[in-house]
Amino acid sequence: MKSFTIRENDKGQRLDKFITKCCPMLPKALMYKYIRLKRIKVNSKRAEISTRLNEGDIVEAYINDEFFEQKAPKYDFLSAADKITVVYEDENILLADKKQGLLCHPDKNEYGDTLIGRIQRYLYEKGEYNPENENSFKPALANRIDRNTGGIVIAAKNAEALRILCDKIKSREIDKRYLTIVHGVPKKREDTLIGYLQKNEEKNKVYLQSKKTDENLTIKTAYRVLASHDNLSLLEIELLTGRTHQIRAHMASIGHALLGDGKYGKLAADKKLGFDKQALYSYKLKFTFETDAGILNYLNGKEFEVEKVWFAEKLFPDVK
Repeated sequence: MKSFTIRENDKGQRLDKFITKCCPMLPKALMYKYIRLKRIKVNSKRAEISTRLNEGDIVEAYINDEFFEQKAPKYDFLSAADKITVVYEDENILLADKKQGLLCHPDKNEYGDTLIGRIQRYLYEKGEYNPENENSFKPALANRIDRNTGGIVIAAKNAEALRILCDKIKSREIDKRYLTIVHGVPKKREDTLIGYLQKNEEKNKVYLQSKKTDENLTIKTAYRVLASHDNLSLLEIELLTGRTHQIRAHMASIGHALLGDGKYGKLAADKKLGFDKQALYSYKLKFTFETDAGILNYLNGKEFEVEKVWFAEKLFPDVK
């Protein structure tokens, strides 16, 4: 038998979700059976699968040791690089400037060195995060951007902050702006584009269609031209919807593919200019809460920006 004391970062979870994280080797069907048979209890009493845990609760699990996670000799995040650019940090959140080429989360080809791995290592070495002191929470990303897109990514240091951030992102109460360089000069200096996007999972590519169907999604992309020269334009972009490859596909669909975009543009020619990754950066973020944000209310109205965007400095050095 093992018991777990519910801490700050564990509270609010359903019992079944908590057990799944604490006992990853326990099959779900068996977990549900053990809850029904009172082999998994809360405060020495029978609990339901949907029971919400409160801070200070004691969860008792009368199950075999084989179902508990075995401690590894070292933590996976320690294999991540120790390089991280912090835009802002406090006791609840961290804003990281992710460099292009770095994954936010592990995939089938890259497991060790990711942005979340680097953040967890950074907090561990600062003494702010110790897996031994947590039952189920790990510092986590509230949003993500593509591997070859750079810019601000929001990390939560505790479970309450993560819940709030995810809710605010969903309700679009966090304003994110992107910088990009596109081929050509848009006819309108400022516009809001509307299109209908359909994703091809097999090719990991999206396509824009002219009419709404049951299979596609409506997308809205606002842009503003900041400067133009030599048939290139520097744009600030606001995503009014957030879909896979939205900026890249939407701009390409109106004849202004992103510089360095090998999927929706012409990479061979762009490589001659020194661009082998799309010129796209999530460079500015502002918290625009319209409803209560709990422990993060102090962030409302605050704006953060990366120090420099390399492609803008290279091709449009005079634009501030």
